[in-house]
Order: sequence, then C-alpha cells, then structure tokens
Amino acid sequence: MNLDDSTVAEPRARPPLPSIAEWKEAIAPYQEPSTWRALVQIADTLGPLVLLWYLMSLSLSVSLWLAMPLAAIAGVLLVRVFIIFHDCGHGSFFRSRLANDVTGFVAGMLTFTPYYHWRWQHAQHHATAGHLDQRGTGDVWTMTVQEYLEASRWKRFAYRLARNPYVLFVLAPLYLFVIRQRIPASGASRRERHSVWWMNLAIAAMAVALGAWLGFVPYLVLQLIAIAVAGASGVWLFYVQHQFEDAYWEREDWDYTAAALKGSSFYKLPRILQWFSGNIGFHHVHHLSPRIPKNHCRILGSL
Repeated sequence: MNLDDSTVAEPRARPPLPSIAEWKEAIAPYQEPSTWRALVQIADTLGPLVLLWYLMSLSLSVSLWLAMPLAAIAGVLLVRVFIIFHDCGHGSFFRSRLANDVTGFVAGMLTFTPYYHWRWQHAQHHATAGHLDQRGTGDVWTMTVQEYLEASRWKRFAYRLARNPYVLFVLAPLYLFVIRQRIPASGASRRERHSVWWMNLAIAAMAVALGAWLGFVPYLVLQLIAIAVAGASGVWLFYVQHQFEDAYWEREDWDYTAAALKGSSFYKLPRILQWFSGNIGFHHVHHLSPRIPKNHCRILGSL
C-alpha cells in the first residue's frame, strides 16, 4: 500500500537525558545499605563456599580429578564474593565504615585483591569511564580507530594480541589476580601500598593453612582453577559492560550522567547468573550511583 506524504509519521526526537540533579532525586531512596540484606548475602555466599572446600577435601581422598569440578563451581561463587568486596569498597554494603572495611578485607583475601589499593584504582575508573583523555586506570586498553591506524605495526599487533579472547579471558585474569595485584601501582599512597603488603601476608597465611589441610599441591591446583574461573568471569563481565558498539566515549564534552547511562551496559542475565554475579549486570545503574547496593540495582534496573 502506498502512503502519501501526509500520512508519513515524523521521526520522534529523543528526549534529553534528565539532569544530574533529577537523577539524584530519583535514585536517592535506593542508596541506603541494608544490614539484614548484607548479612543474608554473606551467609548465602560464604556458607556455600566453605561447604565446597569441605567437599573438595572429601573428594581428594578419592581423586584430585573429582575435586576439580567443585573448584570450578567455587570459582563462579568467588564472583559473588568479589561483588561483596566491590560494594564494601564503595561503602554501600553496610552502613558502618568499619564493617565495610573488615568485610572487604576478608572478601579481598578470598579473591586475591588488596582492599584499599583496589578501592583507590576503582574510584578513578568511576570518575573517568568513557573519557578519552583519561584512559588507563582500571579499564581495558582501548584505542580509537584513528589511534590504531596511526600506531606502529608492533603496537597494533600488541593491541590485537591483548584483545585475543585467550589472552584477555585466560592469561590476563591469572596475571592480574595472581601476580599484578601483589605489587602496588605507581602513585599509590602509603595506606594503599601497605594494603597490598598486608593482603599478600593474609593470602600467604590462608595458603599455608589450606595447604596443610589439603596438601600443598592439591590446594594450589584447586585454588588456581577457582581463581582462573572467577577471573575469566569477572574480566568478561567488566569487558562487556564498557566495550560494546556505540558505547559512550567523549573528550571535552564528557558528562558523568551520559557516561553512566550510555557508556555502561545493561547485561540482562538469567536470574541464576544475576545471583552469582551479584546483579553487576545492571551496570548503568551502578555507574549512575555507586552508593546503590547491588540488590537495589536489580530493582532499579527492572523499572
């Protein structure tokens, strides 16, 4: 059927994004931490994790191969532990700063991540996400098309290699969690540097204790599997949350609200994976206000 010009609808112009003040007003009711939710989340995360390590110890009496799948499941559960750690770093898990810091340190030990040092770097990520002139801290190496075309052959090769799936999701997570986070970054303050050394000591103590219980070789194998699975899952989540077609990137006109809503994805996962990932898929909500606990992110994201 032919339509004359009078029946052709004009394309609708997109309404402008609400201002920061309007967004703050809309999300303010969801920013309060809930102590009982936090305690339930600790219980339903650390409880199964302890049970899995106990089952691994029983499996080792039969075969190390029998314990390996349990270690992989523990690795998936460590993603949820990391989200607890993450929320503590934002001060959104408990109302008490001390409770956040203590819980964050323990969760950091389980995920091989120094608490204060990571918090400092992650705050820079939130303050600069999507800003082309402030790349390089807490993000995935990203070049513009023009930068790539003007780069040397070696730099282009390194860039492509860094984004190879095997490197990005297998080798890079192991390097990051096992090696890189054992060393303070340049520019870290005294407290942040010390947090790395204290975390290294805590991880060493945990390794000695679990190694004495399970045997050092079985422990190292199982811990490496768990960290590899957790690291690959975490890096994948972080990657897809900021690396997608038409993601927000700006220079002088960078805007925090636009960067949060157009530079962070809404990664709608099945409900069971939302649970394991601590609702971090609602990343646009999180970048809009890092003070919103992850349970509230799911509520806001579904509105």
